[in-house]
Amino acid sequence: MGLTKGRPHNCTVGLRPHPNPSPVTVRSSVCSSGLISSHLDYCNSLLYGVSNSLIRKVQSVQNAAARLLTGTRRHKYISPVLRQLHWLPVQSRIDFKLACFVFSSLSGYAPPYLADHIHLVSEGPRRRLHSSIDRSCVVPRTQNTLGDRSFTVAGPRIWNSLPVHLHDEDITYNSFRRALKVLWF
Repeated sequence: MGLTKGRPHNCTVGLRPHPNPSPVTVRSSVCSSGLISSHLDYCNSLLYGVSNSLIRKVQSVQNAAARLLTGTRRHKYISPVLRQLHWLPVQSRIDFKLACFVFSSLSGYAPPYLADHIHLVSEGPRRRLHSSIDRSCVVPRTQNTLGDRSFTVAGPRIWNSLPVHLHDEDITYNSFRRALKVLWF
């Protein structure tokens, strides 16, 4: 995708507005929205903890796609456009995905290679803590920043930063996603 070197120009070359939008173009923009959204979400949890300059490059690709789909001019603010499309900014998308992985792990729906790395404080053999009541996760200590980016550390860190009402074990996956999106919009 060319995001680590140079400008994000390579990603936005094909993102040009159609001069005469027709009903077919409008219908295809709905399909394009799903296609662009899925491409932006593919493996984006790997971007947790990367530099702000790399996040800005991915954000500029998302902004260009949003402008293309809505026909918004370059000088207009992009935040209302992203809200209209129900797209979270890139950093929030990354955190959203990690939080959903942790929720799935705690609910028993995630594959073992993810679920085995998430542990609640209440599962520990030690004394009863306040954090064991609100379903907080254990955040392991690491020796370097690369370890801080791993799912084992990043997932629990994001989970513990969420409001306590989202930690409820009776909440469904769809309700969790909806409430999380409302929180970050």
